[in-house]
This record gives sequence, C-alpha cells and structure tokens, in this order.
Amino acid sequence: MTAVSLGLPTIPPPALAPRRKSRQIMVGSVPVGGGAPVSVQSMATTLTADVNSTLQQIAELTASGCQIVRVAVPSQDDVEALPAIAKKSQIPVIADIHFQPKYVFAAIDAGCAAVRVNPGNIRQFDDKVKEIAKAASAAGIPIRIGVNAGSLDKRLLEKHGKATAEALVESALWECSLFEEHDFRDIKISVKHNDPVVMIRAYRQLAEQCDYPLHLGVTEAGPTFQGTIKSSVAFGALLAEGIGDTIRVSLSAPPVEEIKVGNAILEALGLRERGLEIVSCPSCGRAQVDVYTLAEQVTAALDGFPAPLRVAVMGCVVNGPGEAREADLGVASGNGKGQIFVKGKVIKTVPEGQIVETLVEEALRLAEEMGVDLPEELRGLGPSVTVH
Repeated sequence: MTAVSLGLPTIPPPALAPRRKSRQIMVGSVPVGGGAPVSVQSMATTLTADVNSTLQQIAELTASGCQIVRVAVPSQDDVEALPAIAKKSQIPVIADIHFQPKYVFAAIDAGCAAVRVNPGNIRQFDDKVKEIAKAASAAGIPIRIGVNAGSLDKRLLEKHGKATAEALVESALWECSLFEEHDFRDIKISVKHNDPVVMIRAYRQLAEQCDYPLHLGVTEAGPTFQGTIKSSVAFGALLAEGIGDTIRVSLSAPPVEEIKVGNAILEALGLRERGLEIVSCPSCGRAQVDVYTLAEQVTAALDGFPAPLRVAVMGCVVNGPGEAREADLGVASGNGKGQIFVKGKVIKTVPEGQIVETLVEEALRLAEEMGVDLPEELRGLGPSVTVH
C-alpha cells in the first residue's frame, strides 16, 4: 500500500478571535498594542545595584526569547545603576517603582524604556501625576500603571471591601484619567490578581472601558507547576478573546522559566510561530514501547533545536501512524521497532534502540532543507549522536 503524503497544513490556522483594537505605545524598540505581536516579558531577580549580575541575567533572558525586562528599583543604589543597565541591555528595560515617587524621575533621566508605577503604594502619587506626565512626555517614554490586588489603594479597599475585579479596574482607570488631564496617554495597564478568575474578569472589564494596551499577569502565581497552570488558564482565556498585548508569567522560579512558559502559551494559541513541538501519546495498555522514556529521550536530544518542526512520538498502532503522518517527522513504535515518518511518508523501519538517533538525523536534514542556520555543534551531527 502506498503511503499518502499528508503532512502539516501549509496555511496557518486562523486566530481564535480578532485582536482587541488598542492604541500602540513603544517600549524602546518593541511596539505594544495596536496590532503588534504579543510580547513576552520577565523581571530580573538580581539586585539591580549589581550591574554585572543584572546584565548577565538580562543576557540570559534575551537568549531565551525575552523581549522586555523589568528591574526593581527599591533603593538609591539601584537608581544609580540604571543608566549603565539601560544603555548596555540588548532589550528594553522597564524600571519598577514602588513607594518613592522621586525614583520615577530618576528612572526617566537614566534612559529606561518605560517606568512601571504602582499607584496603591506610592505616597501621594496622585499629586505627582502632573510632574510625572511632563517628564515622561518630554523623554518620550510610556508609563505602565500596574495595579496589584496586594497593594490596592486603601480608599478602594474600603469602598469595595476587598480587591475585586471592579476595584482593580476602578483604580487603573482613575489613574489614567489623571494622566489624561495632562494630555498624557502613552499608557499601558495591568490589573494583576493571584486568582485567575478575578484577573480574567478585571481584564475583560478593562478591555470594554478603554483602548489602552494591556499587560497580562497573574501575580504571585506560585511555583513552576501551579504558576504555569494559573497563567496558562488566565492568558489562554483572554488571548483567545483577543485581549492582551504583552504578558509576564510570574513564577517562583528562575526568570528564564517564565519566558519558556510565556512563549509556549503564545505558540499554543497560534499567536507566535511555533518552534519545535513534540507530540507524544500518554501511553496506555496498548503501548508496545516505553513511551515515557522514548518521549523524554527525543525531547532531550532535540532540546533547543532551531527549526519549527512538529515531531510525533507514538506508542501503538491505534493513533500512532495517523499522528506520525500529520507531523513533519514522527515515529509509530511497537514490537521493538519504529516506523519513521517524514512529511507523511514512511521512510524506514528501525530497531527501537535507533529511533532517537534516526529522528535526530532526519530533523537535521529537514532543518537544512528549510535553510535553517544550524549552530556549529549541530552541524554534521548524525549517526554519532548518543542518547543518555
């Protein structure tokens, strides 16, 4: 029987919903809102005053796909480090300001690409809006009004009883109105809450009541597993409705992990070109191969692979051949061997012990055919590859 070439569709799937129409701001060289691609952010965990460590972490974030980075500025030492960091960072730097309004002006003077302010915990913030608007406008940088459930203005807490979605939205729009009085609209808004349900409600209300670009985040989302689930649920719901212009996944984990999760969310929703994607079955009593181990070995062998390939690792004859044909590259395993599929066609059958090696060889060949510039360590890698 001749195999039918199915492969991946050549036309990308349509977006789940039209993007919400928002005004566009520029965070350094990165456009946010106004139809620009959704950007991924993180925050440095180093002491900002330690310039070298902060720049090293920013470089690691940049390499992992981070497009905008935020740095904390709680002290004068941090303020003094900002000019060097803003100048040497490869991606736009946002200064994160709490408590001290004078640091807002210092961050603007330091050349930061934007300033994040939390109105709920900056003393007499409303009285400083005119000066902040004037300084930011003169420098041509935007302001992010970042409202957090844990630091909501006391007046709004008293009015609403707790940090409800309505309270978060009211706080953000009130501060926006103060800036608007001074003709300043280079604003981005976030209304973060640790409960994804409240957070989703707040952003939906914001999306209906203003046209400012929105920065999505679930604050204090938790350790990697819990935080990934919370962020994925919340971002998925909103982005699927076209709401959201930039995102930050907040994890109690190294910030590079935040970028990995953020990019994966955008790829899964078709909002960013997919990179390497492993499709593997969950295994069951029909499996005639250790699917868990095989999938882990393939994932490890292709970690960081630069070509946007879909690789299927399947363990039985029920869905295996079909899924393998739908992928760019795949294997349907059983009885101690695996059928290798490339673009919907079976090209060979190999012993189970050679499956990973063969998939890597074919992935490299496909990448070269696609014109992908392979790193030096991957060039010529083929039969000599070893799996640990």
